[in-house]
Amino acid sequence: MHIVSHKAIRIFCEKHGEATNALNYWYKVAKRATWNSFLDVKQSFNAADFVAPYVVFDVGGNKYRLIAEINFRRQVLFIRGIMTHKQYEKGAWKS
Repeated sequence: MHIVSHKAIRIFCEKHGEATNALNYWYKVAKRATWNSFLDVKQSFNAADFVAPYVVFDVGGNKYRLIAEINFRRQVLFIRGIMTHKQYEKGAWKS
């Protein structure tokens, strides 16, 4: 899976250093993955949810959310946002 953009992870980790290990682990797994459907994503990350048109990943034991769009045919994952659980609950990412 080609991930656009790893920069979003670096920027988030600058502000939330405690998220670094969890996000780096997510990145390594996602980068090596060949997902053809959301079911494949669920096999790698059981806590992922599909909230059309996004896939929402729970990262770091429910502390963070990574919002992504995935083009399964092209094997490209676009990171649309990374936030704390509290920020995610406010729902601003949906707009």
